[in-house]
Amino acid sequence: MGCGNCGTGANGKPAGCKSNGGCSSGGCNKLNVFDWLGTIPLPGTAKPFLIVEVSFNNGSRKEYFKNGTTHTLHKGQWVTVEGVGGFDIGEVSLTGELVKLQMKKYGVNDQNTLKRILRPSSDEDMEIFNQNKSREREVMVRSRAIAKELKIDMKIGEVELQADGKKATFFYTAEHRVDFRELIKVFASEFKVKVEMKQIGARQESGKVGGIGSCGRELCCSTWLTDFKSVNTTAARYQSLSINQTKLSGQCGRLKCCLNYELDTYMDALRHFPTQADHIQTANGRANLIKKDIFRNLMWYAFSNSSKHYPLTIERVKEILAMNKEGKFPDELEPVELETKEKTKIDVGFVNDVGQISLRNLEKRKSKNKKKPSSGNNTPGNEAKQAKGPRNNNNNPGGKQQQAREKGQPQQNNQQKPRPQQGPKTEQVGKPQQAQPNQNRNNPPSAEGGAQQQQPKNRPPRPKRNPNSSKPEQPQKAPAQNNEKPS
Repeated sequence: MGCGNCGTGANGKPAGCKSNGGCSSGGCNKLNVFDWLGTIPLPGTAKPFLIVEVSFNNGSRKEYFKNGTTHTLHKGQWVTVEGVGGFDIGEVSLTGELVKLQMKKYGVNDQNTLKRILRPSSDEDMEIFNQNKSREREVMVRSRAIAKELKIDMKIGEVELQADGKKATFFYTAEHRVDFRELIKVFASEFKVKVEMKQIGARQESGKVGGIGSCGRELCCSTWLTDFKSVNTTAARYQSLSINQTKLSGQCGRLKCCLNYELDTYMDALRHFPTQADHIQTANGRANLIKKDIFRNLMWYAFSNSSKHYPLTIERVKEILAMNKEGKFPDELEPVELETKEKTKIDVGFVNDVGQISLRNLEKRKSKNKKKPSSGNNTPGNEAKQAKGPRNNNNNPGGKQQQAREKGQPQQNNQQKPRPQQGPKTEQVGKPQQAQPNQNRNNPPSAEGGAQQQQPKNRPPRPKRNPNSSKPEQPQKAPAQNNEKPS
């Protein structure tokens, strides 16, 4: 977990921490310990602790060395230490009293067998170090090719060269025991170095490579986790997680270590739930346990012949189990009525019963107050508004031209006209006549036209108005003559 104070180096890569003298992993704090005593000065008579923690290869390997020099070392300083047949260069990652706690954690007790720090690294040492470090990628690619040619079932994940180039350490992973005696001879003759082979697990390899987990943070194995405990699917079952190997596996291909983090909390909560409650007998049949909800203290049951789930309280389940022991079967399960939250347009906090967020809750819902179509409004006020619309179009020249174009389509005009209300003739007197949209306001409807409005539905179509005249045309007996042009 980064401290947020990492600077930026070349090509946008992190150049190290700006506080506490720099971090050992280039900005990612790989397996670092925060030196909270670094800014506290020592008393006048006290002497600093002589053993220093030095990290190699961007923090993937850390060792402890004696400070036999007269220099006062600080975090982030490059030092030259004793190596195998030569020297090696590392970065100081921790000094002071906290080194004692780290040595106790990793079981380093014999201080006499520790190697010494020779000197702070000079420019010549750093030049040799950079030349040999630039060869690591090439050596790793070539070593993988050699192992494939020899048909050795192993994967070389990392190669670390000593600063002087006299030794190379090959970190590999393998499912079974590997006989690499012939491989070591080929490596020694190919790279002209002393070869050391170290087998690591898949989790250690993932920690060396590093990366970002599904939680969005750096991998625990590459930042702070050093003690890897066994993880199995039982932890997922206790937490009511779906056994999906793709979601439960990390970048190393094994089950995620974080499955063990909340397991103790689930185990403590499950103590209050009754045991041997996988099945309960009722008058309607046997109900099977689906899951246990530790947050609501509920147990979900379902019948084999139904897909409906019934949430029961712990007390109710214990009561039914006691009745079953006496040979009694309850008529009903008496499930709990859960309060359902109303979904908003963006309901991110809604979680279903399985514990997963549904993507449908992020979709925008349609407005509830959506206007209904005007054809369905048959109130007197709406009919009056509909009657006013065509009358206003009568005074508009554009509306007259449109009526002239539609003169030969009487059926389409009839569909657009609202259907008159059916009822006694006395009730329609005085109401706005909806069947006369083409009448002018100044010309009231004639008696003949008013009689036609009160006819039943199966009446002949009304005659069209001539746009060149201000008076409506007289109704004609034959409907076939409607398409004739006016004289």
